[in-house]
Amino acid sequence: MEAPVEPRARRLFGGSARALGDLATSPFRTDRDRIVGSPFFARLGGVTQVVSPGGSGLLVHNRLTHSLKVAQVARAIAERLTADGWQRDLAEKLGGCDPDVVEAAALAHDLGHPPFGHLGERVLDRLARHRLGLPDGFEGNAQSYRIVTSTEIRGAATTGLDLTAAVRAAMLKYPWTRLDHPDPHPRLLDPPPRGASPPPDDPDSGSAKFGAYRTEVDDLRQARAPFVGRIADWQQTVEASVMDIADDIAYAIHDVEDFYRVGVLQQGAVAAELMAWQREGGHLRAITDAALTTSARRPGAAIERLRRQLHRKDSWVADDDAFASAVEHVREELVDGLLAVPFDGSIEAEQYVARFSARWTTRLVDAITITEKPSLRSGHVLLAPPQWHEVQVLKFVHHRFVLARPDLALHQRGQARLLGTLVEALLEWLLDPEEESRLPRRLHDLVELAEAELHPRTPDRIGRARGRAIVDFVAQLTDGQAVAMLDSLSGRSGALWTDAFVL
Repeated sequence: MEAPVEPRARRLFGGSARALGDLATSPFRTDRDRIVGSPFFARLGGVTQVVSPGGSGLLVHNRLTHSLKVAQVARAIAERLTADGWQRDLAEKLGGCDPDVVEAAALAHDLGHPPFGHLGERVLDRLARHRLGLPDGFEGNAQSYRIVTSTEIRGAATTGLDLTAAVRAAMLKYPWTRLDHPDPHPRLLDPPPRGASPPPDDPDSGSAKFGAYRTEVDDLRQARAPFVGRIADWQQTVEASVMDIADDIAYAIHDVEDFYRVGVLQQGAVAAELMAWQREGGHLRAITDAALTTSARRPGAAIERLRRQLHRKDSWVADDDAFASAVEHVREELVDGLLAVPFDGSIEAEQYVARFSARWTTRLVDAITITEKPSLRSGHVLLAPPQWHEVQVLKFVHHRFVLARPDLALHQRGQARLLGTLVEALLEWLLDPEEESRLPRRLHDLVELAEAELHPRTPDRIGRARGRAIVDFVAQLTDGQAVAMLDSLSGRSGALWTDAFVL
């Protein structure tokens, strides 16, 4: 029997390493168990996916259930790829595709998501850069990587979750930092990889999406060292690509489920948009972008803008015939199928939703393939063009008929203000010399950690350490903990000792 693998040595294993996977306890399965057993994973049950469960009144996905579904889909994709001899051999050539690795990475990919979903991510990034002076700002993927590598404090050491290189590399959906790694930075490529472009409203801020902060760049390099020479230095590993596409599939399907159950997705509105484009597509294609913008409320105009956007951003795969077929397939499955009967909570309704989700998941997983030379805008693992277009149309339905709603915007503006007020209150507390001994212990530890990470000559080192500690602290709260903590800091809470759990 082979000797057990020591924890530090485990960090060096990269790629598939099927021989290790055959052990009774492979290091990758140990990684999975460490992730699931961590408090960071448990807190995802209280973190918003799109809307807070308390605000919806019904059962909707949170970050925990989302992560579990992504892991399920990712493993199914990996098993499908490795069951095919040609695709398995190509995956091995590119660095490997182990189902345990992709499952572990999928379970860990959202550990760093802050309270209130993507809204919280945007708010914390703005506050981190413009209020707390952190050039790296905040990014959910980079925060997940920080958690598994740095912020779990055990005595005097900060070891993270001590995961293998393969799993850490598979978590890197965007394997670059915001501004300067690798060199040349991928945002300078033409076209830039997905996520590497700066935000349109802040072109000098670096990539909108990135996988690690500057403080974790050495760990990023070490995790990806086994893949040097196999894939480009800015490209996802095969296992990261599987995790990324599984995330897209799960997101597209379960958000449709959620908002059908809640009653937000209405057959009439979705049907009007899709069918108007099918009827008047020729005319809509002929009008200018400016005229299309002025006709924003006209049924069919929004999905025509999507068609044009796909051609601008993803000309490597965008195809008008595939797009038209995708609109038709989504109309048949969603408008004439799922939305035809309002959700009433019955067993029959739940079974119908389950069949819809299973049918779509199977269809998309079966359309996965692997390529040796992908587009700059794609990973090595990708959906076939017809199904790629279908996912884009499903995501359009969610954006158009859920995220663009004024009532959701009202709810989210309140959450954004809450996070801003909480950050300001914590900063004020940190700067009060009379309160240093009464700081939350976790916040005190995070300041020490952040200060130790920074070079002694870093400008305003103490200020930046405090800023990063506040961001780390707030990002580790659940939605409910964030609300409760602000209530306490505002003097509104009457339950003194029950609020201590967030400290």
